Amino acid sequence: LFTGLVQGKARVESFENLNDEFARLTLRFPGNALEGISLGASVAVNGTCLTVTAVDGDAASFDLIVETLRATNLGKLIVGSEVNYERSARVGDEIGGHTVSGHVHCTAEIVEVVDSEHNRKVVFETSDRALIKYVLPKGFIAIDGCSLTVGDVDKATGRFNVWLIPETLRVTVFGAKSIGDTVNVEIE
Repeated sequence: LFTGLVQGKARVESFENLNDEFARLTLRFPGNALEGISLGASVAVNGTCLTVTAVDGDAASFDLIVETLRATNLGKLIVGSEVNYERSARVGDEIGGHTVSGHVHCTAEIVEVVDSEHNRKVVFETSDRALIKYVLPKGFIAIDGCSLTVGDVDKATGRFNVWLIPETLRVTVFGAKSIGDTVNVEIE
């Protein structure tokens, strides 16, 4: 269980495709982000719940199975890419976003970005148009693990938008995202 409050950005240290159905992802985390973590712990990486399979200092590894590679944007990562991360919630933690499972429903492509002085509007088109009926205006949605509020929804085109504040752009990978990028979507 996660809160949808991204704790920071980690960098891809290595991505090993061991075959068409399995890969190993190693991320380098900032500061003491991995303090107290153990094998088997859950970490949301771009909103995808992954299990820690190895820890080496400030790096952790995760195994990506065929369904993870098929259903998420993680298979497109390359060395040097940045990802959002959040360690699993603990009893007593503040839930300032919304409860997020880390089970990605679909991906979406960024089709429009509109910047203004203190806001960024991002328009997404879902990869599975049948799921757009579950995306509700002013409803919760997790995009790359970040709890956000849906703005407008166009069911005919499978598009929806969110608005991002400067703090979200600073703390998450959204500051570097552009048209054509793919994100993970968990619909609430």
